[in-house]
Amino acid sequence: MKRFLVLLIAVFSIISFDVLANDAQLKQAFESHQSDVQIKGGGKVVRLLPDDNRGSKHQKFILKLKNHQTLLISHNIDLAPKISNLKVGDYVKFYGEYEWSRKGGVIHWTHRDPHNKHNHGWLKHKGKVYK
Repeated sequence: MKRFLVLLIAVFSIISFDVLANDAQLKQAFESHQSDVQIKGGGKVVRLLPDDNRGSKHQKFILKLKNHQTLLISHNIDLAPKISNLKVGDYVKFYGEYEWSRKGGVIHWTHRDPHNKHNHGWLKHKGKVYK
């Protein structure tokens, strides 16, 4: 039992370190106005926005990271399924491309690239992956 608990603590430490390291990378990208940064991370949904239906349709919501930075998630729902049961307070993990903005940044490319010219991204919500 003790070995299991030690292993469990080690796994959670690695997961927490990974998220904090990515939060630090996102903070640095924001502060230095970087874009085109491929990154994974996660945060708590603090605001749901209306879908953007102009051109390619995008589901939009705002995540708050552990370091308190906010990110707009712009998820192309023409190329990937929409998270239909998303609520404020939910935790969402992501893998996509960071683009700088005054308000914290935008994560997009959270889907598969149909032309295989860009890294495939994803969102993960309540154990289900959307890509």
